[in-house]
Amino acid sequence: MLIDLNYIIEGLVKLPLPLQILFIGFIPAILTSIGSIPVVLGERIGEKYIYSGLGFSAGVMLVASFTSLLIPSLETGCYLCVYSGFVIGALTIYSLDKSLPHLHLIKGYEGPKSFQRKVKRITLVVLAIIIHNIPEGMAVGVSTIYELKTGLLVAIAIGIQDIPEGLAVSLPYYSISNDSKKSLVLGIISGFSELAAAYIPLGIIILSGNLLEPLMPFLMSISAGAMIYVVVHELVPEIYSHGHDDLSTLGFFIGFIIMFLLDTFLG
Repeated sequence: MLIDLNYIIEGLVKLPLPLQILFIGFIPAILTSIGSIPVVLGERIGEKYIYSGLGFSAGVMLVASFTSLLIPSLETGCYLCVYSGFVIGALTIYSLDKSLPHLHLIKGYEGPKSFQRKVKRITLVVLAIIIHNIPEGMAVGVSTIYELKTGLLVAIAIGIQDIPEGLAVSLPYYSISNDSKKSLVLGIISGFSELAAAYIPLGIIILSGNLLEPLMPFLMSISAGAMIYVVVHELVPEIYSHGHDDLSTLGFFIGFIIMFLLDTFLG
């Protein structure tokens, strides 16, 4: 193994589950915040960085959805639970995407047309953050509940791909406000919204009466379906419509390979 995580895991295993999720969830939260820092450079940020970074994010999320969520759920649960969870996860984010007005960096406004001029732009950006970060946060939370080592791996992978995403989150507000400080704060909020979403699977398990074993494959496949929906519907259209296709593709394959390497050497 290239990097030994046993020392960290030995320390985490002594903590109650909510604190384990808190510690592991801090990884993508902090890395997202770090990724937002370049927003203070304003217009000096190049488009090439953004598009290649979002391609990188798509590659990581796609591999993580399969290797850390779908495959383990198929190994531990019935096919019907896994398939239905996958569809429910995708449909849930689809419903949020269509019902909540929100603003993207490149695609611009999405959601009900009647809200486009009624809702403040900062609110639209925040809603976009929520829609995008729920699947990633849930993936960290459910994989941590499933196995500490898997949770740590998913958190590291999502945290790495969150670095360019942090900038992609803070830039829309900067473009409409020209306020780099508030844009940076928004990026930080984005990271910690993932940490909050990491507790959703735990909440579902508690409300169900602690039915951990039958629910885990279902929750893991829900997270996978939600993440793949974000990749296909949100990230891919964002990166393949503005003249930087080669860089976006390169970023995708780099992210894809890095996630495989993490899964091989840390898994």
